[in-house]
Amino acid sequence: MWRDKIVTMANQIATFFASAPREEGVAGLAEHINNFWDPRMRAQLFAAVEDGAGGLQPLVLEAAARIRRPPIACRQNL
Repeated sequence: MWRDKIVTMANQIATFFASAPREEGVAGLAEHINNFWDPRMRAQLFAAVEDGAGGLQPLVLEAAARIRRPPIACRQNL
């Protein structure tokens, strides 16, 4: 359930940044997630990306390389 919510939230942010030039959109999306998502949320996002969860917009997938990975402890508690 949480993964679906995280995917939805990431896609909503991507939709906001979709009208910006590509580089600005990627940077803005990554910056937003880095600044406002707690490590558990970022861990869920990376789990969705790594599992190949469908439904993530291409902008989210591109921005993932710029999003800070959470500490291992957060990733183990998924």
